[in-house]
Amino acid sequence: MNGLSYLELFKLVSPEAIVVVAALAVLAVDLFAMREEPTRNRLLVGAMFTCLGCIVAVAWTATVRVETVWPAGVLAVSSDPLTRLVKQALLALTAFTALIATEADFTDHVGEYFVLLLLATVGMMFLVSAEDLLMIFLSLELTSLPLYVLAAFNKRNSKSAEAALKYFLFGGMAAAFTLFGLSLLYGITGSIELRQVAIGLKGHALDPLFLAALLMTMIGFGFKVAAVPFHLWAPDVYQGAPTPAAALIASGSKVASFFILAKLLIVGFGGTEGSGAWRAFATGWVPVLAVLAVLSMLLGNLAAIAQRGVKRLLAYSAIAHAGYMLLGVLAHDRQGVSSLVYYVVTYGLTTVGAFGVVTVVQEQTGDDRLDDFAGLSRRAPVLSLCLMIFMLSLAGIPPLAGFFGKFYLFTAAAGADPTNLGLLWLVIFAIAMSAVSLYYYLQVLKQVYVKEAAADAPALRVAPAALIALVLLAAGVLVLGALPDLVVGKLMAVIGSSGF
Repeated sequence: MNGLSYLELFKLVSPEAIVVVAALAVLAVDLFAMREEPTRNRLLVGAMFTCLGCIVAVAWTATVRVETVWPAGVLAVSSDPLTRLVKQALLALTAFTALIATEADFTDHVGEYFVLLLLATVGMMFLVSAEDLLMIFLSLELTSLPLYVLAAFNKRNSKSAEAALKYFLFGGMAAAFTLFGLSLLYGITGSIELRQVAIGLKGHALDPLFLAALLMTMIGFGFKVAAVPFHLWAPDVYQGAPTPAAALIASGSKVASFFILAKLLIVGFGGTEGSGAWRAFATGWVPVLAVLAVLSMLLGNLAAIAQRGVKRLLAYSAIAHAGYMLLGVLAHDRQGVSSLVYYVVTYGLTTVGAFGVVTVVQEQTGDDRLDDFAGLSRRAPVLSLCLMIFMLSLAGIPPLAGFFGKFYLFTAAAGADPTNLGLLWLVIFAIAMSAVSLYYYLQVLKQVYVKEAAADAPALRVAPAALIALVLLAAGVLVLGALPDLVVGKLMAVIGSSGF
């Protein structure tokens, strides 16, 4: 096997193996030791085992260094420093998602829920380390299948089944487009390895077959990142899926999908960028992404204003944020990649926190309408403070992480293409849309801090594990905003060895 041993292969995939072992352990403990216990206790134990597995996997990735890339056709995955950092972020998001699930009560199949959560994480970890077209597609499906099931996990709510069906149908169609586009790339270049694909695409930038492959691939990934016009599944899935499952879909799935999209376009489609400069568009993937970014920011922000449920508001907000994230891909340089990774990770932490607060409110009031958050500051002061941090970070208010994420993204995009002011037009549009987003985030905070709660509204009780997770997430958003170089500096230091 090209001189590589199975021991090296095991080291390469050992973080994923640890997570799989944790999934089996959670299922065994729930089945043999906790089956007769109350659901709350089972959720707590399952969350603890899930967090333990994630912590061990993070520790392994931080201490065991494997720089080898396994040969294409065998298992084309890499373990460079940037990939390890993204894997650690995914594991952290999974751990926090497990902790906020201790506040929920949507299923009696606790062990199976955490198994699916961890298996989806394994798919995301393989996805961010994929180095060829086949591994990318297989990892996408390994990620998607558990998420489809998680979306349908609340059998007590018909909206959950409806959400899962829409998610599955749209996902199956997107998978077909993705596979067709990747197969065309293989047909054009004769290779599935990303760097060889880039070499094979030289001279094909105006080839109709290349344009078909590009459009097919962008349709598939547009679904994964919920970019307009491939976003139709997102509002219903965010609303109908169990809230902790929606948190993972909105955070971990987005981190992995955007990272591999950036790798595929910058590495695999290298040399076919084209131009998105104002009045100087040139054929390539940059103008396609620029159009998707504009549509996503416009529709996501305007539609969010009309929402009366917080989960649907967060869904349309996620569509708008997908537009902002595309700016980092459009920059297609090291600064763009580092700003993209910083943004998606901090956005993921913020979104998990926001969905965690929604979980508490929804479990104790029965719904997630804006009115259900009225007077939250007096019913749960710590919870409302955390929600304020999350919402203001999503709006991009300094000194929170969301502000610096947008600042780095906008800076990278503005300097990406100096021709005719480059992408400055897109940055100006993104800033305008960010101002629009502040309105609907403040609508939520208005309910929390200005509106009065009903006279008979009781104080909200929060499970200790969920409260600790929310406080840690809020603290993380504050620290990453106050000291952004903790992440950005490290990203810039390791990005050179990642192949971008």
